[in-house]
Amino acid sequence: MADPRILVGCGKMGGALLSGWIERGADPQSLIVIEPAVEAAEAVRAAHGVRVEADPGSLVADTDPEVVIFAVKPQGLDDIAPLYAGFSGGATVFLSIAAGKTIEFFENALDTGAAIVRTMPNTPAAVGRGITAAFANPHVGARQRALCQELLEAVGEVVWVDNEGLLDAVTAVSGSGPAYVFLLIECLAEAG
Repeated sequence: MADPRILVGCGKMGGALLSGWIERGADPQSLIVIEPAVEAAEAVRAAHGVRVEADPGSLVADTDPEVVIFAVKPQGLDDIAPLYAGFSGGATVFLSIAAGKTIEFFENALDTGAAIVRTMPNTPAAVGRGITAAFANPHVGARQRALCQELLEAVGEVVWVDNEGLLDAVTAVSGSGPAYVFLLIECLAEAG
């Protein structure tokens, strides 16, 4: 299969992205989801009609993905990311929505010449109303950046930053910060 889009992980954020792509007219045949949880894999297959595999080892040798999107918990990426190193060096762009995993982490896991976009979506992205901050390493071309923009817009607005360190501030302000405000409101309501 030439130029598929591979989504690694289909939990809440991965599922929101997948739903957004399908709603925007993406061809389900161009999408491959890697989801090891059998029950989740069956649900994704039934809901969206996409190809779902348990691991990347089941992909045919000539698979040449346009993009690989990492939508898994950050703690799992140490073992997961290196499995996709074989796609480095070509036209593939790697897009991560995993909090705290830096460009340097992905360059070490994949290849120092890999095209990598690191992003930080906020919680409203799960319902298509989010804001995602994105940072691209120097290996990301204009076409790859436009593709990532398009993919991320399926869950809301996208803002590109020129300094990777700003993603940590975005995480604090639009991710953790609102969560604390919501917790405070819940506590006040409960106490009232």
